[in-house]
Amino acid sequence: MHVLFATAEVEPLVSTGGLAAASAGLVAALRRDGITVSPVVPGYSQWALTNETVTVLDVPAWVGPATVRVGNHPVAGEVHVIDIDSLRRPHPYVDPANGGGWRDNDHRFFAWSCAVAAWARVIEPDIVHLNDWHAATVLAHLDRSQRSVFSIHNLAHQGWGDPGWESLLGFEGATYRWSNSINAMAGAIALADRVVTVSPRYAAEICTDEGGMGLAPRLRARGDALVGILNGIDTDDWDPGLDPEIVSTYGSLSSASDLIAGKAANQAALCAELALDEGPGPLVVSVSRFDHQKGIDMVAEVTPLIVGAPARLALLGSGDRHTEAVLAELAERFGGRVAFRQGYDAALAHRMFAAGDLALIPSRFEPCGLTQMQAMRYGTIPIVTDVGGLHDTVIDVDSFGRTGTGIVMAAVSPAGIVDGVHRGVRLATNKARMARTRRRVMKIDWSWAAPARQYRRLYEGLMSGPDSLR
Repeated sequence: MHVLFATAEVEPLVSTGGLAAASAGLVAALRRDGITVSPVVPGYSQWALTNETVTVLDVPAWVGPATVRVGNHPVAGEVHVIDIDSLRRPHPYVDPANGGGWRDNDHRFFAWSCAVAAWARVIEPDIVHLNDWHAATVLAHLDRSQRSVFSIHNLAHQGWGDPGWESLLGFEGATYRWSNSINAMAGAIALADRVVTVSPRYAAEICTDEGGMGLAPRLRARGDALVGILNGIDTDDWDPGLDPEIVSTYGSLSSASDLIAGKAANQAALCAELALDEGPGPLVVSVSRFDHQKGIDMVAEVTPLIVGAPARLALLGSGDRHTEAVLAELAERFGGRVAFRQGYDAALAHRMFAAGDLALIPSRFEPCGLTQMQAMRYGTIPIVTDVGGLHDTVIDVDSFGRTGTGIVMAAVSPAGIVDGVHRGVRLATNKARMARTRRRVMKIDWSWAAPARQYRRLYEGLMSGPDSLR
C-alpha cells in the first residue's frame, strides 16, 4: 500500500504545534506497519536532503514554476518537498513584522495543493491523505477515482479565499464555494472519501451548530464517512525513564519510593531554575499556545485564587501578547509562587512535566490535545475541560476513583478552573491516592501503534471496493 501524505508541517523539518507532531508520529507508525508513505511538505526552506532527485511538475501558470525534491532526511526519513517561490518564508503562516498571517496565504497553499495533485498524478498512490486546510484543495484537481482521506486537526482554521479562486481550482472548484466565498475545508469535507478528526469526541462536537464553526451542515451530511481517531504521542521522546532533559529519570515500573524520589528531584531542580518556592502546595504546570482556544487567558484571570489554593504555578507558552503581558506581571507580583517563560522550549517542557504534580489544560475546545498525554506519561495529573480529545483521554478521578486519571472541570470557565485546581490540590495532598493515580496514568499506552492500526483499516476499506457513502 502506498499513501501520499500531504501536510503543511512535519517534525523536525517545520513545526508550529500539534500538526507537525501528529504528522511525524503517524507517518513513522504507518511505516513501521509496512505501509509505504510519501510525506509531501511545502518548501519553506532549502532543507538538505541526501540521495536527492528533482522533478519539474506540470502545473498551471498561476502556480508558478514548481518542482518536487525527493530525498532522505536524517530524522524524518524520505520526504517530498515541493518548491514554489511563494512558499519560501521565515515562518510558514505568520509575518513576523506584524504578527498576522501572510497576506498571500491563500495563494501559497492553493498553489502548493495544485502541485501536490500534479505529483499524485505522477506517483499514483493508492491513497491520498490530506491534512487541514493547507492541503484541502488538492482534491479540486484530482479525479474522483483517486481514493482520499481528509484529516481535520483544527476546524477553526478553514482556508478562506476570494470567490475568484473558483475558476482556478480545477474541475471541482464549485464544490469549494461556501457562504459566497471559497472555503478550502468545506470542499474537502464534501469530496474526500473519508473525513477524519483527531478524536472521537471532536468528531461529534463539530457536527453540532455550536461546535461546527459554520461547517456543521456539510459535516453532518457525511454521516458515517466522518470518523474520529485519537492521536498518539512519541513515547520514545516523552519517556521519563530515559529522558536526557531531566535531572532524575523514573518510570511506570519504578518502585513507589523511586517514583516519589524522581519526581521530587525534578521538582526541586525546576523550582531552582524558575525561582519558585518549593512549597507549600503542589506544583501546577501549563505548556500551551496562548490563544482563545487554549483558555490561558482564563488562567491569568484567576491566578491569585490558584496561588491561594495553595498551589504554585509554572507556565510556558506564547501567542496573544496581552496574555503574555498579564502573565509576566503576575509572575513579578507573585514572585516565588508563579513563574512564566515566554515562547516554546521543548527541553523546558520535558522538565516541567517531570517536575509537575498537576498539569492545567483549560481549553475552550480541543480537537485532540497532546499535553495531557505527555503529562500523564510523566505521572503529572491533568486538570482538563470536558471537551474534544480531553474528554476522550481523561477520566475524572473524583467520579471514577479506581479508574480515574485526572480532574475534569465541571465548566469551561474561570470558576471551573478554580474548582478544578482546588480538587487537584486535595488529590495531591492525599499522598496514597495521588501515588495510585500517578502509577495508573503512567501505565497508559499513548503511542501511535493503535491509531496507526485504525488508519490502516481505514485505508484498506477504501481500497477494497466502491465507496457506498459518497
